[in-house]
Amino acid sequence: MRNIPLHTVDAVDRPVLAIATDYPAGTLLDTHSHRRAQFLYGATGTMEVGTGDGAWVVPPSSGVWIPAGKPHRVRMVGVSTRSLYIEPRAVPRQARQCEVLQVSPLLRQLLLDSADLPAEYEQRGRDGALVQLVLHELERAPVLPLFAPMPQDPALAALCAGFLHQPDVHASPAHWARQLHKSERNFTRFFRLQTGMSFGAWRQQACLLAALSRLSRGDAVTTVALDLGYESPGAFSTMFRKRLGRPPSEFLGA
Repeated sequence: MRNIPLHTVDAVDRPVLAIATDYPAGTLLDTHSHRRAQFLYGATGTMEVGTGDGAWVVPPSSGVWIPAGKPHRVRMVGVSTRSLYIEPRAVPRQARQCEVLQVSPLLRQLLLDSADLPAEYEQRGRDGALVQLVLHELERAPVLPLFAPMPQDPALAALCAGFLHQPDVHASPAHWARQLHKSERNFTRFFRLQTGMSFGAWRQQACLLAALSRLSRGDAVTTVALDLGYESPGAFSTMFRKRLGRPPSEFLGA
């Protein structure tokens, strides 16, 4: 099914509905939720996903798992999506928050083929077997480290949101501590309690997510590296490769 609203087929008695949708660059799907769980795969382009739990960036060759009923928003950067909407009784994953999953070549082809299924596909034949194989592949798909958790404390959440918008690898915990009227030691403990990560690890993760988004829009590696505060493109590329196992150049204009 292509470019049709979910609500027009949501009541169909099938465990999985597959819908392909094309979005103009920069499209924002504001906060919403679905009765079914969703696996959102961008056949092209990059997606930025946000919930009350945190922020994710979804580059090519990956997709995002969104649990049933989870409020989320998505910004598209030149994306043609393949979405699976899965009845809660049939979900292959039990995560309570979003996850970015690696999409293997097999899973990618299954997702592309699924989009050609009618809403009321034949469950006992080839179509039903295809759907079951998709679910098996989703169950075993590895999680990628493309998540920056958000704190629940409003003041700290505001600082984190501002940093995600304008990250700086040299941001100082002492500076953040002063803004929250805490000692640096207390701030360090507080930050880890709120996010589950050290300040330094979260800062690097936020910079990585920002870099992925900018690279996908076609910004040069050198420009991204220097804007984030890295001393050289080489230092940035080393961090990037260490985190994702691939050089930043592979994500240019993706």
